[in-house]
Parts: sequence; structure tokens; C-alpha cells
Amino acid sequence: MSLARLAAILNFSKAHLSRIETAESAPPRGLSEKLDAVFGTEGLFIGLYPLARAQEFPDKYRRFMEASAAAALHESYTVTVPGLLQTPAFAEAILRSGDPFATDDEITDRLTARLSRQGRLHGIAPARYWFILDEVALHRPVGGPPTMRDQLSALLTLGDLRQVTIQVLPYSAGEHSEMGGSLTLLTLPSRSVVAYEEGSRSGTLIDDPDEVTTRRALYDLLRAQALSPKDSAVMISSALEGFDHAS
Repeated sequence: MSLARLAAILNFSKAHLSRIETAESAPPRGLSEKLDAVFGTEGLFIGLYPLARAQEFPDKYRRFMEASAAAALHESYTVTVPGLLQTPAFAEAILRSGDPFATDDEITDRLTARLSRQGRLHGIAPARYWFILDEVALHRPVGGPPTMRDQLSALLTLGDLRQVTIQVLPYSAGEHSEMGGSLTLLTLPSRSVVAYEEGSRSGTLIDDPDEVTTRRALYDLLRAQALSPKDSAVMISSALEGFDHAS
């Protein structure tokens, strides 16, 4: 069957199907079921879909994503709301601002991949998550006031989960070691720990024990400087009220 014919049957963009065929774009949810129906392949594409999903991230991030999926404990510091806590509207605004030249199809692929990771927060036996957010994450109006209201409300809800701890690092803490980017520590089931440092355009996975120990010490300092989870929730609520009064 020609690509043009298949696109017509699926009511799908031919250009997007072409990118999926050549592995330039990840297949969106629901496409595998439609392909099985068109070709009568009785679940073949549904079975292949998890394998395709595993290849959604560029090579330079893949080791981090694999470690993240296996980790029993996630600890992170970020200057914005991290992907695992983002609402769909907030995530889309972040993705579009990060690559303003991306097509709508590309943004849709990336958004689907990002949101799919959030299922880890709600599994039967979820990992433990410790998030430290810079205070700026509460005030920068990503996506506009309505999007921020929903995002801050989501943070309060997620912070009530027993497996999630959220702290805010306030402006009053002053300068600190991670002002130039983000830091994530992943504790694997083997109890070994890897670190991941990320800037706006690059990321580095660190598994050297001495280097990881240094990052652990830096993260512990950030945790000591941050507000308690209870006081952090109060600050998030205050920021939410500010957006309630925004136009």
C-alpha cells in the first residue's frame, strides 16, 4: 500500500507518517491499533509499540532515561517545574519555547513522550521522588496565568502523594552550586547512584563514584537550604493566589 493511500485511510498526515516510517518521529498513541485494523495483523503493531516507545529519546539522553526508569529513588533540583510534575499545557508551553521552530507534529511527539513518563508516579509500587524547585519556578508565568494556576494547583496535589516530596529553594537562600542548571540523582535497585547534570541545551550522565559523591554532597546542601515540605506548600499556595488575581 502506498504511503499516500495509507494516510488517506487513517486520516493522517502523509508527512507525519513518513517521519514515523523513517524513525524520525515516534509513533503516537492509537496509531498501532489503526495499523493493525488496516492490515489485519492481529496485534502485531500493538506488540511493537512498546519497543518503539523505548526509542523515543535521542542517544545522548537514552542512558539517563533507562536509569530513570529503573531507579528506586529520584532526587532532583530544577529551575522550573520538572517534566514529571508538569501539566499538559505547561509542558507544551515549555517544549514550544525550547524549540520555537519545531512543527506541531514534533511538539506532539515530544509532549506524548514527556507525559507518558508521569505514570511512574502512580504505579502499584512507585519509586520515591524528592523534588527541589527554585522559587523562580513558582513565579515565571509559563503559558500565562491560567496555565500557571493549574500547574501550581497540580504541585499541591502531587505533593500530598506519600511517595513524593516537594521543597522550594527560596530566593533568600542566595547563591548556590546549581545556579547554572539542574541536578538529578538516581539511586538504582543495586543501591548504586548516578548523577545527571543538565543545562539548557546539553546533559551529562555521571557514574564515576567520586564525582557522584560530590554531587550528593551538593544536593544535600540544597536540601538543607530549601524550605520544609510544609512551608514549601505554603509558598506554592501564595504564588497560586498571585496568579488568581492576575488578568
